Amino acid sequence: MTQTAQRAGVPATCAVALKEWAVAIEALGTGCTALIIRKGGIREESKRFELRHDECLLFPSFEHQQADLLRPEHAATLGHVLAEAPAADALRFTHYAQVHDAFPVREQAELDALAPHHIWSDAYATQRLRWRPAQALTAIVLRVWRLAEPVSVPWRPEYSGCKSWLALLDEARLSAATPPMTDEAFAAEAAAIRAAYDGAQAAR
Repeated sequence: MTQTAQRAGVPATCAVALKEWAVAIEALGTGCTALIIRKGGIREESKRFELRHDECLLFPSFEHQQADLLRPEHAATLGHVLAEAPAADALRFTHYAQVHDAFPVREQAELDALAPHHIWSDAYATQRLRWRPAQALTAIVLRVWRLAEPVSVPWRPEYSGCKSWLALLDEARLSAATPPMTDEAFAAEAAAIRAAYDGAQAAR
């Protein structure tokens, strides 16, 4: 059954966006994954990623994406995703997300346990873990909805730079939305991700 924005818990407006690789948003939006892992950009205010919001629009970033940084099944979609990069004069959103779960990843064993659930290659995920090793990765389980109609807001200079969160200066009005996973499928995937992480911690 298709869920409208109101039934799905998607608000009428949203003023926050999270930058994420466009290929990752595609995977989230098609139900191929529900997990992202973050350590933050070089222009983060606190010099590290912080989970400041529990709901947001997903803003696709087209920088830094390379096929060899992804698992093969996701690398195959990269060309298609890059070909659909929008004009640079606006922010265009197609997905809204709510944080379902989040936890720190500090050990290689924890990262390895999560490998079946995210899109990145083992080598790249390990590289991210080891970058600024005093900081943990943040693993985030997202419940995602695809907007029935994309929403755009004007590009502003304040949005530039390698940072994770954007405080939108123009109101984004959201349309009806549909989740790529059923409630049952999402609950099962979220539980499997949490169980993998908890199991790796228990084995330490």
